[in-house]
Amino acid sequence: MQMVASGAFAGTVAFAVSAGAATFLAPCAYPLLPGYISYYVGRDDSDTGGAIVRGTAAAIGALVVLVTVAGVLFTAGTAVVSHLTLLEPIIGVALIVLGALFALGHAPTLHMQLPERRSSVGGFAVFGGVYALAAAGCVVPVFVGVVTQSLTLSTGKAAVVLLAYALSVAVPLAAVTVLGALGSYAFRGLSKYIGSVQRIAGVVMVLAGLWQVVISLQFLGWV
Repeated sequence: MQMVASGAFAGTVAFAVSAGAATFLAPCAYPLLPGYISYYVGRDDSDTGGAIVRGTAAAIGALVVLVTVAGVLFTAGTAVVSHLTLLEPIIGVALIVLGALFALGHAPTLHMQLPERRSSVGGFAVFGGVYALAAAGCVVPVFVGVVTQSLTLSTGKAAVVLLAYALSVAVPLAAVTVLGALGSYAFRGLSKYIGSVQRIAGVVMVLAGLWQVVISLQFLGWV
């Protein structure tokens, strides 16, 4: 029984990590990166060390925003956890629909302007926060799905799941900033594969949605 519980927790963490990757690649936010990277590459003082500092700042900005929003939703969700089983099938269906859109290359888009470009480290942290909000807003079912799954866990395990999700958005954001310091060619080389990765993320979301629907319906005794 303990092994089953451990396996379920590991599966939830794995879902949170894949959900974070899908969030980072969300069409609502990812188009913001080339312009921001081009801005960084155009800086006279751009270097790998400076990129690591600024990339870390952007990652921290994204991390703070996502952890804060997820924490608020988790706290609010504990008040309605008894109704969670009724919400899970709906979220599962939403994941399937959104995943299918990702897989077919028709995910929703949102045009956002970059925050004012500042050379300060704080400016990069602001960008990280804006990027995280835009990305999470684009894939709301994914974000809510991670939070609802964390509600079934203890507080400590839920914190691990939510942190895994946030880090899966923040770490790639830091990485592309470093790539920006290495030159726009490196970033363009990575961008060639984004469409394929987005489609793979879409398939993962569909499978996660199907799993969530089946499990929740079985728990409700409807199948």
